[in-house]
Amino acid sequence: MSERHIIRPSEANDRDVYEYALLRVVPRAERGERINAGVLVYCRAHAYVGARTHLDEARLLALDPAADVAGIRAALGAVERVCAGGAAAGQAAPDDAGRRFRWLIAPRSTVVRPGPVHTGLTVDPAAETERLLDLLVR
Repeated sequence: MSERHIIRPSEANDRDVYEYALLRVVPRAERGERINAGVLVYCRAHAYVGARTHLDEARLLALDPAADVAGIRAALGAVERVCAGGAAAGQAAPDDAGRRFRWLIAPRSTVVRPGPVHTGLTVDPAAETERLLDLLVR
């Protein structure tokens, strides 16, 4: 186990548990190929739910030259709006952060799909969202 995975008692109290899931684009379900296009992060202690997306068009079109890039971008943007809450979240606007996260990670058979949920510890969920986007998507 590397040093970065060791949690000392004094450090554990400074960080809060968060959950995250990747947003995957599956342009042709019959082939099962996918690319990571975003990350969803939820931290109950901070009442935070956030999403950051990045669509690599070249990789997407390599999997499916006929992919609906505009439609996929719209779907990814909708996820970000639901996370942000407020009027832009539509029917999800009055829901709390946890409920919006659970709705977004529910399995679905669309081109944009959530991956499995993982957990971690953080002091800053918004910064963690950016870190995970850089690490797992870009």
